[in-house]
Formats: sequence, C-alpha cells, structure tokens
Amino acid sequence: MEFIELIKAPKVDNVILRRPLFPRIEGTLCVTGHHLILSSRKEDAQEFWLLHRNVDVIERRPSQSQFTGGSIVVKCKDFSVLTLDIGATEDFINIGDSIEALANLDVPGLLYPFFYRSLQPIVEDGWFAFTPESEFSKLVLKTDDWKISYVNKDFKVCDSYPEAVVIPKSIPDEIIVAAAGFRQGGRFPVLSYRHENGSVLLRSGQPLVGPSGKRCKEDEKLINAVLGPGKRGYIIDTRTQTLAQAAKSRGGGVEPETSYPQWRRVHKPIDRHHNLLDSLAKLIEGCNDTASTMDKWLSRIESSNWLTNVRDTLNCACLVAQCLDQDNLSVLAHGSDGTDTTLAVTSLSQVILNPDCRTIRGFEALIEREWIQGGYPFGSRHFHSVYALSASTLKNPKRKYAPTFVLFLDCVWQLFSQFPCSFEFKEQFLLTIFQHSYASQYGTFLGDTVCEREALCLTEKTVSLWSYINRPDIIHTFINPLYEPNPVVIWPSVAPPTIVRFG
Repeated sequence: MEFIELIKAPKVDNVILRRPLFPRIEGTLCVTGHHLILSSRKEDAQEFWLLHRNVDVIERRPSQSQFTGGSIVVKCKDFSVLTLDIGATEDFINIGDSIEALANLDVPGLLYPFFYRSLQPIVEDGWFAFTPESEFSKLVLKTDDWKISYVNKDFKVCDSYPEAVVIPKSIPDEIIVAAAGFRQGGRFPVLSYRHENGSVLLRSGQPLVGPSGKRCKEDEKLINAVLGPGKRGYIIDTRTQTLAQAAKSRGGGVEPETSYPQWRRVHKPIDRHHNLLDSLAKLIEGCNDTASTMDKWLSRIESSNWLTNVRDTLNCACLVAQCLDQDNLSVLAHGSDGTDTTLAVTSLSQVILNPDCRTIRGFEALIEREWIQGGYPFGSRHFHSVYALSASTLKNPKRKYAPTFVLFLDCVWQLFSQFPCSFEFKEQFLLTIFQHSYASQYGTFLGDTVCEREALCLTEKTVSLWSYINRPDIIHTFINPLYEPNPVVIWPSVAPPTIVRFG
C-alpha cells in the first residue's frame, strides 16, 4: 500500500483552522502520509501540525449553501477538538476521505515512528535504559528466594510476558509451564514488586477453573512457594464476585479456598473495557459542554462515574499497599486477563510504596516494567479513544478499546495533588506520556506485546520516547520545583472531596 493511494487531496488553499482558546489560522492545508499541516504562508508564518494517528474520529458538516464546501470537525484521541473550514465541496469531500483513511491505517510498518529520525543526538538510548534483566535484578538482589528465569524464552510459554521473568528460586521450569496452562493467556504468577520488609506482590491471569472446578497442583505449589511457614496471603480480584463466578461458565473463575487454604480472596471491583471507555466519554462530553448551568455541569461530571472509577482504583491499590507494608502479607492480584486493571493496581501500589517510582526515571521504569513488558495491549486499547465510541461506523466488537492506562495516570495525578512535594515530576510529565501513548513519533507504545514489538524490530527501526524525555535539555522541563525526596509510604485520602478532575 502506498500513501498516495489514500491521499485524495494533497494540498488545499484558503482553509481556516478554528480551535478553542487559540486564534484562527487561515492558509494552505497539506496532507502528508503522517500529518495534517496548516501553514498561514505569511511573514510571521503560523503552522499547525497534527499526526493522523491522533485523529479519533471526524464529523463532516456540509455547508447549507450549494457548492460551498463545509466544515470538518476533527476530534482527537487527546480529547482536543479542531475545525477545518473548506470552501470547495470537492476538497471538503476529498480531505475528509483522506483523513479518515490515514487515521485508521493499521499497518504497523507505515506508521510515523518507522519514518521519524531524531534531529538531536541521542544521549541515552531509551530502548536499553530499562531492560527486564536490569529492572528485575533490583527485585532479587536482596534475597535468595527469587531468580530471573528464561522459561519464557522465545515467548513459548506466554506471548504477553517478556522472555525474562522473576519466579521463586525453588520452583523448576516444568512447574511454571504447567501453571501457565492453568492461567488465562498463559499468564502464570510472576513477581511484580518486593517490599523492603520481604512481602511480595504477584500478578497473573485468572485461574482456568471452569464449571467442573478443575485444580492445578503445580499452580498451587507455585503460589504457596512465596509464603513462609505459617504465613498467609491475599488474592485481590479486580472483578465483582458475580463476574468472577460467572467466568466459570466460560472456563475461567477464581481460586477455590479448598485448594488455596493459605490465601484469602478479596474482591475489589474496577470497571473495565467498554464500561471504562463509556465513563470517560461521558466525562469528556460533560467537560466540553459550555452551555450548561454550573449545577447541571457538575451533575454531568458526577454521573459519568469516572471519578468513582478513580476512587475504586485508588482504594484497591491502597488495600494492596496496606497488606504489603502494614500487615507484612504477600498479595496476588488479578482480574480476568491480567492485562488491564491488574496492571493499574500493581503499578499504582508501587507508586504509593516505593519512593523511586515517584522520580522521573523510576516512573519511566515502572511503565516499562509493569505496562509495556507487563503486556498491556497499547496497540489495541489506544487504537481509538472516547469520541469514536459514539461513532457507530467505528464500533468493532473485535477491538477492545479501553482507557485503563489513562485511569492509572489520573490516579497518579491524584496522588501528586495530595503530595505535591513527594514527586520529582510535575503534571506536564504525565500529560506528555498520555499524549504519546495514543499518537507519537516514538515507538515506545506501539504493539500489544513484547513478542509483537520484537517482531517489528522497534529497537532498531524506531526511537524510544525515553530517549527524548531523558535529554538534559528536555528532562529539566518536567522537574517539579517543590520536590523533596520522601522515603516513606504515602497514604492518600480517597474521600470524595479529595478526588478531583485531572487537568
């Protein structure tokens, strides 16, 4: 496929760009393979660049007058909205068709990160700044109970895990392979975090108990290996008890108490997938409503339930942190697949517990370790955002769009707002990561799994976002001037008045 096949109008003159809070720009609109570029073509030339990948959906509003074009409303994945006024009807149609085709391009090798070349020298290659081996070695250096295993070499056990994982030293590889067959997607329990008191946080997929109540002695042996003599642990399930029990009919389920007597199961439900996306869509719709009265506007924000989802996620993460820090008990966290709310809870718990995760590099390492290496399917989840939800032509049940990563970033911002001196970074750092997770010139968030990313040769063919952020002239722009290193656990309030809208 060639870009020229998708670009029906490469250049259109006399186009007007309108954006809220910005002066309008009138000039020439150019459509390239990766960008919309509007230039005023004047002495004090104003230019506006937009990645096609950032376009969520467009609305075409033909002019009421005959043969006079119309307006194209471009709604972006970063929630921004802009309008292009185009004079000629043919140009109006061709530009709309071109934007839609290029925005929905789903051929990885044609995406912008494969064409982008940094104009600045790379001081530190972000692709190798946080390798699994270097990150996991921090978890096992202080103990003889854990080891870095390559049981998943060539991704033969679980394609959504990295090749290197941390497992109990006493467990042989054949036990891991058998346990993987008993977990959703092969996501067997792995070490996510080891607290300073020795308690550990594991994550996995749900057990494949099924309607017949199957059990797996290898899985039981693997999980029990993390507990000391006479010790107990908690299994934190991010589904409601009803959903967890209903999963049995589809081959999933929960760990039976009779088979896991040392573990107590607690359900801390968090909305997932389409429910979470619908909640965020209602929030953005309410925020964009400038005509409502204050009471109605506040009612729309509250009824979106987004802040409720934020509170539920923080509640669950605080429970995990309490078990690890105050009760000295180990925790296994999972939902169904173990790739969404599970990762939000395990990573947020570490921000609460571990002061290193509240630094810029520590937070980058956390995202790399828990989300990218942890198997969060950025390619699928972020292919579309909130505006596409209401566009019926874009609904595709095979794709699971979800803003789980956005939920996590919002929760981190809630922590930042309550402990503004405990974070090395400021909110612009979180916003930058959010924007690049949906549309970027960097390859960091491409693909769904480590296996897929290796097949795309991202480390050789694209630039890492961390290479850009960690440049000395860039990183200082994200540093919080109020930062004072805080070595202790931060315990946030989750009372409704303290949970506020991000941004």
